[in-house]
Amino acid sequence: MAPAAVTVLLGLWGIRREGSLWQDEAVTYDMAHRSLPDLWATLGHVDAVHGFYYLLMHGVFRLWEGGLVALRLPSVLAMTCATAGVAALGRRLAGARTGLAAGMVFALLPVVQRYAQEGRSYALVTALVVAQTWVLVRACTERRCNWWAGYAVLAAWSALLHEFALLALVAHGVTVLATRLPRAVVALWAAACCCAVAVTAPLVLLSLGQSRQVAWIEVPAGGDLLGFLLTTGIGLACAAVGRLAAAAPRGTGLGTVALPLLVVPPASLLLTFAFQPLYVDRYVLYAQAGLALLAGSALDTLWRYARMRAVLALATAAAVVALAPVGTHLRSPASRADDVLAVDRALREAAAPGYGVVFLPGSRRVWTLQREPASYGLADVALAAAPHASHTLYGDELPPAGIRTEMLRVSRIVVVREPARELLESNEREEVKEATLREYFTRCARRTVATALIDVYERGDSC
Repeated sequence: MAPAAVTVLLGLWGIRREGSLWQDEAVTYDMAHRSLPDLWATLGHVDAVHGFYYLLMHGVFRLWEGGLVALRLPSVLAMTCATAGVAALGRRLAGARTGLAAGMVFALLPVVQRYAQEGRSYALVTALVVAQTWVLVRACTERRCNWWAGYAVLAAWSALLHEFALLALVAHGVTVLATRLPRAVVALWAAACCCAVAVTAPLVLLSLGQSRQVAWIEVPAGGDLLGFLLTTGIGLACAAVGRLAAAAPRGTGLGTVALPLLVVPPASLLLTFAFQPLYVDRYVLYAQAGLALLAGSALDTLWRYARMRAVLALATAAAVVALAPVGTHLRSPASRADDVLAVDRALREAAAPGYGVVFLPGSRRVWTLQREPASYGLADVALAAAPHASHTLYGDELPPAGIRTEMLRVSRIVVVREPARELLESNEREEVKEATLREYFTRCARRTVATALIDVYERGDSC
């Protein structure tokens, strides 16, 4: 119970993040507030991979219009369940002390604290994968068919929330094969996996047709690889310290469960760069449960040696103190790539009735999902149909010639841009926006808000 209580307290601490909201959460908020027919129509075109999560959040906001707290509270509760599940797994596989240590490590991990307070699906997926792993252990040791049915249901639920949860099945496959279980048990596991895959296959096929959404993901660079290697190295070191070769009940050891869960899902995503880069660490957040289990086992082993207890206590206290500034930062607006509400304030301050507004690229309209520019007098000159009306995330824009014509109808334009996205999402529409600004307008002011640039342009050669 202690690890879960810690997760609840950390999750509620600064849950509003000083009133900030980053772009992915803004999409969640917008999609969850669309009517069910509009939401269904939108998912047919875009973001189907998150569709079941949006449906869940639609229900949350129908029950309680609680703003940022309602947006993030489901993630807090889900991560609390995940923490309890990690502790339960550690307890079952290696004893009560390992379970307690693993749960506490998981609760304190910075990445866990971050996504426990984020209005996206990753905490819920993590909770379901941890539960699925616990059921796998029960199914392998007790050999009852109802456990396999529960395993299939949990696997399907987690994959419906985010299809990369299917990679947990691969990790579990390594566990099942490593424990050398009877063929009948392996066959039951395979049947459960087939059921889960069959349920989620339509979603996977639909999302494949929307793959342009992940076009922004780049080939894994040094930071991604270093992070993976570092985490894997820590896990292997903990495995060595924890003497994970020791058998647990009926041959399912902690190492055979935790190491594949830690390594296989992120490694699988990293390898996709040969076809299409897909690696983003939050997509396989549940792998952190494997790291926590390994760390818990290592801490339990060290605690058994009396001479190590004082050192371990001091190291734990030092780690908690070191995490305090990290926790404070995670609950500030600066912890995310952008702040939609800060961009909204800057845009409102730069605006005046009769001004036009242009987004470079058009997807940066995500920063105004909370409040349309028209609400403070700006005309979105490139927009043909708003997001809700067009059943898209960011709206449909006019053809290039139409954008140029509409831009020339106004004497002042506020340009909202993100340079990194401009490079990734360049097309004819974006080129026309830039060319028209260069040819007919002069930049008179600029303001930077995190990754956003707010420029004010005036028609003519001078301000």
